[in-house]
Amino acid sequence: MNIRKGNPEDMESVLGLIQELAIFEKEPEAVVITVDDLVRDGFGENPLFHVFVAEVEQEIVGIALYYYRYSTWKGKTIHLEDLIVKDKMRGTGLGSALYSEIMKQGKKDNVRRIEWNVLDWNTPAVKFYENSGAKILEEWRVVQMDEAGINSFLEK
Repeated sequence: MNIRKGNPEDMESVLGLIQELAIFEKEPEAVVITVDDLVRDGFGENPLFHVFVAEVEQEIVGIALYYYRYSTWKGKTIHLEDLIVKDKMRGTGLGSALYSEIMKQGKKDNVRRIEWNVLDWNTPAVKFYENSGAKILEEWRVVQMDEAGINSFLEK
């Protein structure tokens, strides 16, 4: 297993893993980004995200995609957007290795918090995070405004 920073040539495989996650999360039609979007947004002058890729026998079988945020309480933080491991590679330690890379990156960057979301029904992930020492904030709710909601709000 080799874990490294992703590059533009990896984005087709990264998109494939994102689509695999959408299927797992029961939203296969939700992914609208393209390889071109990923290349533009991740590797331009001001990248919007960074990604670690995990390779086994020259195949990308996992990713950890993250970006920086700013907390008015903590300062610079990392948001782990997705930690994805191909189904065939689950249970091999690959997810733990990617997770560890994110923690190392946070330490290197001197962030005061790393955060992410997990679906409540994804019990293996919940247990993994709890066992790692992460706190799951039950009292907080994720709030989102999708494109249709934004448009509707602005039309009022």
